[in-house]
Amino acid sequence: MLRCAVQDGDDHGLDDAADTPVRKIIHVDMDAFYASVEQRDDPSLRGKPVAVGGSSRRGVVAAASYEARKFGVRSAMPSITAKRQCPGLIFVPPRFEVYRDISHQIRAIFRDYADEVEPLSLDEAYLDVSADKAGLGSATAAAKLIRQRIREETGLTASAGVSYNKFIAKLASDQNKPDGITIIPPGKGAAFVQTLSIRRFHGIGPVTSAKMEGLGVFSGADLADKDPMWLAENFGNSAEWLFNLARGIDHRRVKSNRPLKSLGGERTFFNDLITDTEIREALAHVCTVVWDRAAKKGARGRTVTLKLRYADFRTITRAKSVIAPILDGNSLLAAGEAILAPLLPTEQGIRLLGVTLSKFEGEEDDEEDGAAAPADLLSLI
Repeated sequence: MLRCAVQDGDDHGLDDAADTPVRKIIHVDMDAFYASVEQRDDPSLRGKPVAVGGSSRRGVVAAASYEARKFGVRSAMPSITAKRQCPGLIFVPPRFEVYRDISHQIRAIFRDYADEVEPLSLDEAYLDVSADKAGLGSATAAAKLIRQRIREETGLTASAGVSYNKFIAKLASDQNKPDGITIIPPGKGAAFVQTLSIRRFHGIGPVTSAKMEGLGVFSGADLADKDPMWLAENFGNSAEWLFNLARGIDHRRVKSNRPLKSLGGERTFFNDLITDTEIREALAHVCTVVWDRAAKKGARGRTVTLKLRYADFRTITRAKSVIAPILDGNSLLAAGEAILAPLLPTEQGIRLLGVTLSKFEGEEDDEEDGAAAPADLLSLI
């Protein structure tokens, strides 16, 4: 039976309990982070369309400058497609160590304003400034000062969303990019959410949004019009979550120490892999890299997920769980081979292969968060 929240978190500005004060959440998102770093460090790239990533026909765009985005260039786009859409596109190889160093510098700034900081990636994070650690009097003042310090100390710009929960703060940070700030106070969240396209909702991916549009749900307002029974019939266990989002309700806390949910690696190949031997050798290589990373982190997982992308860009994932945690690289490879075996021989070439390890020892399901932490995924391009 579907249980929907009856508390109107939007009108009353409350959280999980009636006596809990409103939270003050900031979501900070760096503007075109990787590409902006490259433009900062190489003045000749400023004002030009830049893509961070490989320029080969099998390369992938890791990040695009705003000049490149005007041509439709986006992250995860094949480089050959990006070049076709923007003939003047300049490709720059990624420098992840530089990006990590700058990310640490930015996080140090965050710590001056909040004890609860939850990084989502190198270039974005949630901050709970309810305690007013810096004594500024408001979350808006904190967000403005954080953005100012990032600009002064790194030469980069950031956008911020300020609101009473994580979902709306993240939506707000994207509202006035680049170099903008949006404040959505209690009492305004539902109205804000309901003006947005369903494709803007964080946590609703392309498959779900396409399904929604097929059912006539194109905006937050359309979603808010649907009753709990309709949501349950069409979206199952996600019904309550969707019901709440359409009303600006999100009870998740900002968590400083997000547990690692998964880690993995994937490799894009310059030439398609055709033979069983080639594919198995590639699997062994990726498994070796993944296990090295897992061993360094002391992560022992029970679920292995294999990802294959074929020559026509069709992508599949298959997973296998074992009773006891995987304790060595050979066991990880054996699990990967067990998943791969039914998929061979392949009718067409494989252009990408990935392996992810998850369900780590001591991990418990976190129902409050609503969604798992993103995978720690390493590109092996």
